[in-house]
Formats: sequence, C-alpha cells, structure tokens
Amino acid sequence: MRYVTDKNRGISAILAFMIIPISGFAMDVYVPSFPSMVQDLHIPISSVRLTMTIFLISYGVSQLFVGSISDSYGRYRLCLWSLVAFIITNIVIVLTKSIEVIFVMRAVQGVVISIIMVSKRSLFIDAFTGDKQKHYTSLLSVVWSSAPVIAPFLGGYLQHSFEWRANFYFLAIYAFVMLLLELRYSGETLKEMKAFHLSSVADTYKKMIGTPDFAYGIVVLGLSYSMAIIFGMSAPFLIENVFHYSAVATGYAALSSGVALLLGGMLSKYLIARNFMAKLTIANFVQGAFAVAMFITAGMFNSIFPIMFFVVALHFLMGFIYNIYFTYCLTRFPENAGISGGITSGGGYIVTSIFSYAIASSININSQRTFAISYMILIVLIGVMLLFLRRYLNKPKPVNTLMQEA
Repeated sequence: MRYVTDKNRGISAILAFMIIPISGFAMDVYVPSFPSMVQDLHIPISSVRLTMTIFLISYGVSQLFVGSISDSYGRYRLCLWSLVAFIITNIVIVLTKSIEVIFVMRAVQGVVISIIMVSKRSLFIDAFTGDKQKHYTSLLSVVWSSAPVIAPFLGGYLQHSFEWRANFYFLAIYAFVMLLLELRYSGETLKEMKAFHLSSVADTYKKMIGTPDFAYGIVVLGLSYSMAIIFGMSAPFLIENVFHYSAVATGYAALSSGVALLLGGMLSKYLIARNFMAKLTIANFVQGAFAVAMFITAGMFNSIFPIMFFVVALHFLMGFIYNIYFTYCLTRFPENAGISGGITSGGGYIVTSIFSYAIASSININSQRTFAISYMILIVLIGVMLLFLRRYLNKPKPVNTLMQEA
C-alpha cells in the first residue's frame, strides 16, 4: 500500500481540501431543484425535504462509527471504495423515478460520504503537528464552507438549463475525477493501525461524550448548522412559489448565504487567538439581536431582499461560531483523531437533522416572520448551551484532571 510521505504530503493535503466540499455538494447542489422534483416525481414537499434529512441522519450516525473503523483499518482504501459507491448511487438516482429508491440511495450516500470526510479530516491530524496542524484544521471548515457557496449557485443553473437530474450527474463526475486523482497521488496516512476492540472503542466514546465541553460543542455545532439547513429546505419554495422567481434566483440566494458562512469562518480563523468563550458569547448575542430585528420589521416589507439581508447577517455569525467550536472539538482528542472527528461531525449532523426537520415541518416558513421565529428558537437554544459551557469552564477542576490534561 502506498503511504503519504514527505514527498507527497503536500499534494495529498491539496487533494484532501479538494474533496472536503463533497459533503456540502451532496447536500446542497440540488436545493434549487426541490420544487421541480416535487412536480416531476409527483411527491409532496415533505418527501423532497426528507431526501435531505435522510442523508443528514445517515451521514451523522455513520460518522459515530466510521472514526473508530478508520483508526483500526486505515483511511485510504475506505475512501477509495466510498468514492466508487458514491458514483454508483448518483447514477441510480439519475435513472430512477421512484422516491423510495432515492431515499435508499441518499441513505447510502450519507454512509459513504461520512467515510470520505472522516478519512480526509484525519489526514491533517495524522500528517501534521503543532501550529501547522492547527492551521490546517482551522482551514478545514473554511474550505468545507465553499460548498454552500458554490453548490446551490451551480445547482440553480443546472436546474434552469437542464433538469434536477443534472445535479446528480455533476456529483458523479466530481467523485470520479477525485477517485482518479486519489489513485494517482494520495496514500495511507495512518502509520500504526489500532486493534479494533469493541470494549476499548466504547470506553473511548464514553470518555469523549462524557467530556462536557466536547459534548456541548456537538450540540452547538448541530444547532448552528440547522440554520443553514432550514434555509435550504424552505428558501426554494419561498423564492420560487411565493415570490415567483426562477431556480437561478434560489441559487443566488443560496450563494449569498454561503458567502456569509464562508466569511464568518474566515473571521474566526483570523481571531483564533482571542478568548474562546468571549467570541462565542458575543456572536450569539449579536445573532439574537439580528433575529429579533428580523421579526419586528417583518410587517414593513413584502420582498425577498430584506429577508436575505437578515439571512446573510445571521449565517455570517453562524459560520463564525461553527468554525470556532469545530476547530476546538476536532483537536480536543488528538490521540483518537478519527473517532473525535467522527463524533464531532456526526453528532453535530444528528442534532442538525432532528432540529432542522422538526422546525421546517412544524413551522410553515413562508415569510420573513416565520424565518425569524425559526432562527430565534435555534439562537436561544445555542445561548442555553453556552451558559452550560461557561459554567463548566469556570468550575474548579480536580488536581488529577489538571494533571491528565497537562
């Protein structure tokens, strides 16, 4: 088996950054096609939303287990086979007219994308150390955020020029190109395989989930990203059915949201040395102020533009909070990079899938006011979690705990 060495470490890192956005593309590229899928497949709105929720649940749950498997059996081969499976599932979606088949394929895609993501995130923990490791892990979510910027924008044009199936053709081609590059240039990064013992793996999971600052982070990440998913589930119907714009307009709206998320992540990277708790608290407070203003001013407008102003502001702050806590959790247990990365991302997506689908299904989001209500619910819940976090961080720690952390 080929390994990543000093000779190919640079190109392997570049390829990892190129493949990281694949999860975002798998989630977001077909968002502008939601109304078209409803018409073409003769399904209710809830069913097309469920294709995203199934992916999120499968993606999240899988990462809880994939991390320990990759720590025991390596990253490279698992990633290669997952790319192959992802290509096949996209071809099946293109060829079918059954929503039930699409549900199954989206569930499989969640599993294989989780394997790809855990494998590539772990590369930066396996292959780099010190400040370089922190730099790359902080850059991870910024690069990942490029997908919400590009994917719906591209998907809007694919839908406008072709049809909704073109989005899945694109995903298959993207994965095929990355498969060829991985075969040619990359390799295994795990130098020492850890024997897979269920009891020791269970103990590791228990230790991580039982660490309050890590566990609170998973919930904060999930609640934060729920804002983006709720927007993705609801915006196409609001923009195309209520305001009667085309799928291209949905793509531009998602582009604005994605740029805001990306810039928020970049700002958090710039302020990486600032006080951890202070950054999170201030951002949450400002988020709350914007959400309240969005609710209060709802009766003054009947246009998509004021809605997008508030969405951009809220998603900018969401990207800021997400990147701060994602970096913190990802580096919290460097001795178990695969497992910690899997729990961080997987647990966050489970929280996201539950709250985003529950809110989108229970609130008929068809106006600025209803969007504001959904955001306020999430912001309040994030604030509660940050209060718990502050209490834990300010609590005096036993001497033996301090010695272990040192």
